[in-house]
Amino acid sequence: MMTNIPLDYETMRLIWWLLLGVLLIGFAIMDGFDLGVGTLLPFAAKTDEERRMLVNLIGPTWEGNQVWLILGGGAIFAAWPALYAVSFSGFYLAMIAILLALILRPVGFKFRSKVENTAWRSTWDWALFIGGFVPALIFGVAVGNVLLGVPFRFDNAMRIYYDGNFFGLLTPFALLCGLVSLTMLVAHGATVIVARVPGVVAERARSFGKVAALLSVVLFALAGVWLAFGINGYVVTSVQDVAGPSNPMLKTVTTGSGVWLENYTKHSWMLIAPVLGFAGMALSFIALHCRKGTLAFLCSSAGIFGIISTAGVSLFPFLLPSSVMPNASLTVWDASSSHLTLFIMLIATVIFLPLILLYTSWVYSVMRGPITKDSVDNTPNAY
Repeated sequence: MMTNIPLDYETMRLIWWLLLGVLLIGFAIMDGFDLGVGTLLPFAAKTDEERRMLVNLIGPTWEGNQVWLILGGGAIFAAWPALYAVSFSGFYLAMIAILLALILRPVGFKFRSKVENTAWRSTWDWALFIGGFVPALIFGVAVGNVLLGVPFRFDNAMRIYYDGNFFGLLTPFALLCGLVSLTMLVAHGATVIVARVPGVVAERARSFGKVAALLSVVLFALAGVWLAFGINGYVVTSVQDVAGPSNPMLKTVTTGSGVWLENYTKHSWMLIAPVLGFAGMALSFIALHCRKGTLAFLCSSAGIFGIISTAGVSLFPFLLPSSVMPNASLTVWDASSSHLTLFIMLIATVIFLPLILLYTSWVYSVMRGPITKDSVDNTPNAY
């Protein structure tokens, strides 16, 4: 067994908290535009030819983009096993809804153009809409519930009990967070359409994208005000051993109004996250207005980075607060795998994550260029 690990346990836990954020943000940016395009499909494209262009815009790359979700889930399972156990059991029905919606995407891509029938193709178009709309909304709802606190507890044997249900997740604040997620991803998807699909489809997408970008800014601000004045946050009130054992019950936690904003008072540099969220989505609106699709994509990517980072730094050091047993809340310092496990995973990440990034860059360099009716008709393996 390795005993001379070069990084201490505290640093390793912090690194994996950052890596988890990177993976989730990577998923939101890379697969987020797929979800956004799917949500816009029945509205930005009216004819069968137009919809085929949008299907072929995301069809060849969605599987690679979804790898970020798999990596994020794998990181939670291996680096934060307590978080995986609580979240995947507590949000079980929500996860099933997401998975069923995501399953509709490959089925829709493969089956849509197999039959030259208007009703058949329209049905699969709406299936692709569901495959984009439902995950985009529920992922945001999940983040909202994390900020509210999740009703789980431990017994004396450290067995997990979840006291909530699916409909209990659909609170007004959580739904607001879901709308923030939905609007920012719709705007993100619109930027890709404007950048790569010419003509009237791009104009329709631009109109929807501008509205979505503006709404994301307004809803993000509303969520921030609600978080500051209407939601109780969580704070550790005891001394916590940042290099101690992974036992959530070794601390005390209390709640209070406005607590989620305390990190910004203690560490003013964290304000970069919400500022980037607002600025990125606002600049994406401007770039869409000016028909600068690529620039709009970069700006919306920055906005997504800022919005998700805002949730992360507001929660820190919490990963998943408990609303029924606050002391059982999971934090960065008491919910991780062992020191050795985190180190071995870090080595694997350092090796394989750059390879994934290089491969993804190569794929997009090969797939670059506009998506037109002629390019779809002249591609033998087009959807």
